[in-house]
Amino acid sequence: MTAIDDTPLGRLDKEGRLLNAVLKQPTKAGRFDFRGDIALKFQTQLADEKRPPEYTMEQVITFGEAGKSAVPVLAGYLQNFAFLKDVVEVMGDALAPDGKYFLFCNNIDLLAKYRVSYGGKTFYVLPCDESTVWKEMTDLLSIDKNDIKKLDTGAKTDVVLDAAAAWHEEYEPITYEKGLEVMEPVKNRNANRPV
Repeated sequence: MTAIDDTPLGRLDKEGRLLNAVLKQPTKAGRFDFRGDIALKFQTQLADEKRPPEYTMEQVITFGEAGKSAVPVLAGYLQNFAFLKDVVEVMGDALAPDGKYFLFCNNIDLLAKYRVSYGGKTFYVLPCDESTVWKEMTDLLSIDKNDIKKLDTGAKTDVVLDAAAAWHEEYEPITYEKGLEVMEPVKNRNANRPV
């Protein structure tokens, strides 16, 4: 079985960045899957208290391979498009120039689909409003939930990640700076929700 320390996710785990895991285990030979949140900015800790991160990349779906330095596929949700810079800084070498990275953002136009290069890495940036990364990814990749419903969580995750690795579509290329210009205000996720 592949240990997380043998994959690019090992460093993030040691830094305490892998949080709220729905899945955090080896699946196929040489592969370790993760579904959960990745802390992007920690709060200042006083004494020995443990505080939640200031913000995270949520609903992350990714995997690391033993002996490889970067994750080939990653999908996650960002409350604010501006956090893309933090994703690149936190992930560092765990992202590869040829990787497939999908970011679903709260504050971009609901009809927009961008390809953003930053720090030598390319991201497919899509809108996400009142949905989940899992649902958006299965829709984007045309995966019928009935085809995978009998699989366990790890096997379902592998199906989505493998399909994402093979996926290719051309989106409008924009710079990170242009994205900051056109991004909309961050929507309050708790507005209009019943108490």
